[in-house]
Amino acid sequence: MAEIRDDRSRGLLAAFEGGEVAGRIAYFTLDAEPAALVAVHTVVEPAYEGKGIAGALVREFYALAAREGVPVVPLCPYAAKWAERHPDEAPAAPGGLVEAARAQLAANPELW
Repeated sequence: MAEIRDDRSRGLLAAFEGGEVAGRIAYFTLDAEPAALVAVHTVVEPAYEGKGIAGALVREFYALAAREGVPVVPLCPYAAKWAERHPDEAPAAPGGLVEAARAQLAANPELW
């Protein structure tokens, strides 16, 4: 199984296999009340596709947010679909946070 590491300063949750980056989620922290972790994009390197890396990353992203006591806003289409399939692990974000996350991303495209 891949080792998953959080690099908050760069906004990357990365999965490593054999020392190589196998996949990652680009994310940012929402400047709102409540704060939230916003998944923007999930990528798995071609050599690692089909090995469950993306699902493991999203699962860990939700677990990370739960440990920090903040919700997740899944702007990433893959993360949103994963959340729909795993409602027990991926609670919906409180109302208004999706719009706030989209607005912050639009105002700061470098977050993507």
